[in-house]
Amino acid sequence: MAYSASGLHRMAGASGVQLFIYQSTDAIATVNTAGYFNDAAGMLNVRDLIIVMDTNTPTTHFCTVLSNTGSVVDVSDGTAVAETDGD
Repeated sequence: MAYSASGLHRMAGASGVQLFIYQSTDAIATVNTAGYFNDAAGMLNVRDLIIVMDTNTPTTHFCTVLSNTGSVVDVSDGTAVAETDGD
């Protein structure tokens, strides 16, 4: 699929750094591809944190914005959040 603006929500921000949540059916391998967030280039700054939630295969990753040229956005591969329940 492709980036959907309706899935990206700003949650907080301070000192020039913002926190976003992005919900999509896209897998992290798609979302962390350079250019995926190009349509959000005007919102995202380098070092912003995006919590990426794959609603199709329930997984969550923390991604940071690595670069933003104003038209091309690249994010990190993402750090997986362990979603286990041992009880």
